[in-house]
Amino acid sequence: MDEIMNIAARVGIFGVAITGGGLFAFSTFIMAALKRMPDPEGIRAMQQINKTVFTPWFIGPFFVTSAISVGAIVLAFMNTDRDWWIPLLCAGLLYAIGVFVVTAAGNVPLNEKLDRMDADDPETAEFWKRYLVVWTRWNHVRVTASMGSLYFLTECVHLLGQTS
Repeated sequence: MDEIMNIAARVGIFGVAITGGGLFAFSTFIMAALKRMPDPEGIRAMQQINKTVFTPWFIGPFFVTSAISVGAIVLAFMNTDRDWWIPLLCAGLLYAIGVFVVTAAGNVPLNEKLDRMDADDPETAEFWKRYLVVWTRWNHVRVTASMGSLYFLTECVHLLGQTS
């Protein structure tokens, strides 16, 4: 069981790192760059990003890691006698709630609303100013949750290495 857990935790690390790294880029410079552009240009750029994000290179790790995080939660509760159960539980919860749920409940609805708007409409420019702040705040939550999940998965691997 520990060998399977070790492999699963390492796969989780890979998925969280890819997803979290992409989200980190948005929090640290992409959204700031879009904000510096004239509103219609920034809006159009984000609308295109929202269309092109649906690639296997991002969506694959995002959803596979989401499934792994749910599995981690279940496996943690099934193995409360193991040293690694709490870090595994924390890693799973952080990603499942802090990345997946926040994406579904926070960022995606904002993206969908922006995608239905006309970039040249002054009302869209007003929405864009709020969007930049709110979307980025939610994204900071996703980045923080990703880094926390990464930490706990690494701790899990460390504990599993001690039991081998």
